[in-house]
Parts: sequence; C-alpha cells; structure tokens
Amino acid sequence: MVFSSLTFLFYFLPAVLAVYFLVPRRFKNLVLLIFSLAFYGWGEPVYIFLMIFSILMDYGLGRWLHARLLRGDQSGARQLLILSVALNLALLAFFKYTGFVLDNLNRLPGVQISAPEIALPIGISFYTFQAMSYLIDLYRGNVPVQKSVVAFGAYVSLFPQLIAGPIVRMATVSEELADRRESADLFSSGIRRFLTGLGKKVLLANNIGAVWAAISTQDAAALSVLTAWIGLAAFTFQIYFDFSGYSDMAIGLGRMFGFHFLENFDYPYTAVSITDFWRRWHISLSTWFREYVYIPLGGNRRGRGRQLFNLLVVWMLTGVWHGASWNFVVWGLYFGLLLALEKFVLQPFLCKAPRWVCRLYTLLLVMISWGIFAFDSLADGLGYLWALVGGYGRGLWDSVGLYTLYTHAVLLLLLVLFSTPLPMRLYRRAERALRPRPVLAGTAEIVPLLLLGGLCVAFLVDASYNPFLYFRF
Repeated sequence: MVFSSLTFLFYFLPAVLAVYFLVPRRFKNLVLLIFSLAFYGWGEPVYIFLMIFSILMDYGLGRWLHARLLRGDQSGARQLLILSVALNLALLAFFKYTGFVLDNLNRLPGVQISAPEIALPIGISFYTFQAMSYLIDLYRGNVPVQKSVVAFGAYVSLFPQLIAGPIVRMATVSEELADRRESADLFSSGIRRFLTGLGKKVLLANNIGAVWAAISTQDAAALSVLTAWIGLAAFTFQIYFDFSGYSDMAIGLGRMFGFHFLENFDYPYTAVSITDFWRRWHISLSTWFREYVYIPLGGNRRGRGRQLFNLLVVWMLTGVWHGASWNFVVWGLYFGLLLALEKFVLQPFLCKAPRWVCRLYTLLLVMISWGIFAFDSLADGLGYLWALVGGYGRGLWDSVGLYTLYTHAVLLLLLVLFSTPLPMRLYRRAERALRPRPVLAGTAEIVPLLLLGGLCVAFLVDASYNPFLYFRF
C-alpha cells in the first residue's frame, strides 16, 4: 500500500536528526540504517525482510567477489558477478513482472496459469539498481569493498532517497560512508533544498496533478482538443515537479546527514533535443543504463547497425524498468527510435535550427511520450493521443476546456516559469546584491523559506490529493 513518506518525515525526522547528531561518529551509519529500515517497514512491514535479505545477500556476494579478486581469480570473480546480477534481477523480476508475464502467457491458446497476487515492494527498482552498481563497480575496481555490513546496509536503504531515487552509486558516497563531516553550512543548505523540493511537490505538482486526475478519468472520446492538451500539459508538469521535487528533498536530506548526492534534474523542459532531454531528466537512471548496459554492449563503437540495436535494447529496458505494462515498453522504444533518428538523421538540422524551434520540437515529442506513459493500458494511452488531434470529432475547444484554462492560467504560468532556470538566476543575482548587507541578506533568505514551509504544511493538512508518481517504479 502506498503510504505518505511526507507524514513520516514530519513526525520522525526531528527524532532521527536528534539521535544522529547525539551519537558518537562510529554509530552514525547504524542510526541511519535503523531509521531507514523503520521508514521502509512503516509503509511495508512485510517487505522489510526482503530489504534485509537483499542487503545481506549483496554484502556477502561483494565480500566473496573481492576475495576472489585478491587471489587473482578473475574468472571466479566474473562468475560471482554474473550470479549476483542474476539474483538481483530475479528478485526484481519476481516481484515486478510475474503478473505481467503470466497475464500475457494466458492470452495464448490453451494456456491458463493462475497468476498470484504479488504486491510491488516500494522502491525495489531503485535499491536493486544501487546494489547492482556497487557489485559491478567493485568487480571493475572502481570502488573499495564495503567491509562493514552496517555501512553497506545504510547505503542500500538510506531513507532520503530510498523510495523514489535518485539512484546513488557507491562511487559517489563510498568516502562519505566511511568518514563524512557534517557542518552548519551543509545542514542549512540541505534545509533550503528540502523546502524547495517540498514546495515543488506540494504547491505545484499536487495542484496541477488534480487537473490531470479530473481530465484523465474522463472518456477520451468525450474530450475536445483543448481539454486533451490541457490534461497532457498538466501531467507533463506534474511528473516533473513531483519527481524533481522528491529528488530535491532527497538531496537536501542527504546534505543534512553529510552526504552529497548528485543532481538528478537540470531543467529538462528547456532541452533542445531528445538527446539533451535525457542528459537533464532522471540523470541517475540514464547514467546507470549508459554505464552498465549501453557501453558494455559496445555503445557506438561497432558501427551504426550495432549502435541502433544497442539503443533500442537500452531504451526498451528503460521502459520496462518503469513498469510491467506494454505502454512502458512502447514508451521506451519510442525514445530509442527518436534518439537514433537524431543521431543518424536530424543532428545537422537541429544544430542549424533556432533554439526556440529545437525546444518546441523537443517539448512536443516529450509531451507525446507522457501521453503513452501516463496510463496503465497502452490502448488508453493511444486513445488519449487520438483525442489530442481531434480524432473523436469533439471539436477544437469546448466550455470545459476554456473554463479549465481560465481558472488555472496563473498556475500554468507559474509552472512554465519554474520549469526554467530564470527564478534561480534572479535569486542568485539578488543574493549577490545583498551580500554586503548580512542582516538584510539573512532576512531575505529566511523569511521566504519560512513562508514556503508554512504554505506547504497548510496545503498538506488540507490536501486530499497527494500522490507520489514514482513510488510505483
């Protein structure tokens, strides 16, 4: 069952921070591990045992693999790596894809297999990929072996980013797991980043998400073109501010505990190509697939035919990673084909075209992709795309679409504005201007943050719509 991680954070974060900063340094990873398991167990009590099993399994395999490498047994180490990857993927496949596979097999003539009801453990795609990246990097010699099961357990289960990423690689945090230094500056920076993410999630994503929820539950055949496009724009903004907001909160919480997580978003809706978009959107996932799938397959080093094959494989897997449904497979292949088209055909044209044309081209294609992504059924997604072009003959606009646009015009303008780096540039310019006046600078920083935090709490208390879209992945 999906639970509110925000509820946990508001009630338990002060206790976590208090205990964390009171205990001696050698116990800090243990505190993080205990509270992270409590965080996970509070939402999914049964699957806390799966989390513990994964931690112990991957920790033991890592120690075993390292021992083989020390003995110079490269072949044995490679076999252990293959075993570890297979076991992790088997766990992920069992919990995430069993029902999907059996449902599709049951469509074959004469096949009737009873599909068990298997609840999806929240965040399993994220923590499985983290554990796999550690074992692969350990085999490659890119990270040291984790000799402490507590430190390794804290890495896998770290609650700030456990539920919805970003995917944190061991290479990023191995030194900080062993010896990190918290500071007042880092802590205050973490609070600012956390509140920024909270504002994105609560004030922007939730409010525009309610518009999408109202439109997406209607029959697509009853939508005018305007209403359909407003709905798609709403989902486009919701998924960005929801996911980037959670990533900001995770990065901010990490800083409070002395960690430096890498950025996961870089204003993706300002991208000038699909290639550029995927350098800016869910950076940790696209980096993971590039480092551990695309490059090992040969990347772009074996000719265009093999590069096309590698792209399609990677993006099909990217789609499948997001969920057990054909719409995710099609979504992934859609991006694979677009990326191949850009690399082999469109790149010269994109380089010469005005930037606003490139941005419009990119945003349009990305929005179409969200039309496929947003629905559990491929047929529903394609049906919604058909409504975008007026395929059902409901006209270009209607009173519902005009009313929705009118009542949400200010929100839509704010969403557009905060999808760009302009607000951050203005903030930094004001920060530099006020630097010679420390008291005024401090007031100008603290007061907006207090107002932002107060608004978020007020909205959360009153909100009936508070989903996290990436919990299901």
